[in-house]
Amino acid sequence: MPSELIVRIGIFFVVFVTLVLLEAAMPKRPSPLARTERWPGAFGLFVIGAVAARLVVPVGLAGLAIWASSQGFGLFNLIDLPIWLVGLASLLLLDLAVWAQHVLMHHVPVLWRMHRVHHADPHIDVMTALRFHPAEILVSLAWKAAIVVAFGLPAWAAFTFEVALNAFAQFNHANWALPKPVDALLRKLVVTPDMHRVHHSVERAEANTNFGFCLSIWDRMFGVYKAQPDAGHDAMIIGQKDWRTAADQSPLALIRQPLERPGHSDA
Repeated sequence: MPSELIVRIGIFFVVFVTLVLLEAAMPKRPSPLARTERWPGAFGLFVIGAVAARLVVPVGLAGLAIWASSQGFGLFNLIDLPIWLVGLASLLLLDLAVWAQHVLMHHVPVLWRMHRVHHADPHIDVMTALRFHPAEILVSLAWKAAIVVAFGLPAWAAFTFEVALNAFAQFNHANWALPKPVDALLRKLVVTPDMHRVHHSVERAEANTNFGFCLSIWDRMFGVYKAQPDAGHDAMIIGQKDWRTAADQSPLALIRQPLERPGHSDA
C-alpha cells in the first residue's frame, strides 16, 4: 500500500521536525551526550526495524485488516455494529493492547533484554521514541497483527492507530518544557512528556510506572500511575546504570546489547 506508506512518512516527518524545533526552543533538560553521539545509533535501529517490519508484513496492519475482512475473520467482521462504535472500540483496544505489551516487556526477562535498549538511552528526547531494537519491533508487530486479525479491526482504524502511536511516542519522549498548567490538563487524557519521563528513570520502581503511549487512563486504572519522579525532573537520572557512554550508543553496540549482562543489577 504505497499511498499508506507515503502518508505515514509525511506525518512522521512533520511531527519529528516540529518537536525537534520545540526541543531547541524550550528544552526541559540538558543531555549528558551530544546528539552526534546518541542519534546515529537510534536512527540506525529505526531504519533496520522499519525495513524488517515491511519485509515481514509488506501490507502493514491496514493491509492485514483488509485481508481479515475479505476472509470474514475477527469479531467485528462477524457482528453488525455502527461504524463509529467499531472505530472507537478498535482504537481503545489497540491502545490497551500496546499498554499491556509494554508492561510485559518490563516483566518478562527475555522481552526486557530487548526493551532495555530503549531504556538505556542516558537522555530522553524525540529520537528516543525511535530507539527500539529490531527484535522488539517484530514482537510488537506480531502482537498488533494478532489483535487486528482476531478482532477484525477495520483498516482505517488500524492505520489511524499506527499513525497516532508514532506521533504520540515522539510527543511524549520529547525533551520539551511543556508549561505545567498545559501538562496538567493534557495528562488527564493523554501521556505527556513529563508523565512519560518518569518511566525512563534509572530507578526501576519508577520505570515500572506510566507505561502508556497514547491514553493515560490505563496507568491510572491499573494502579501504575506516578505523577512525578521522586528526585524531580531536573535531578532525576534517566536511563540504566550501565551503557551510558558514547561508545554504548553506536548502532552495533545497540544491536548486541540484549545479549550483554549489566554490570549492575537492573533486572
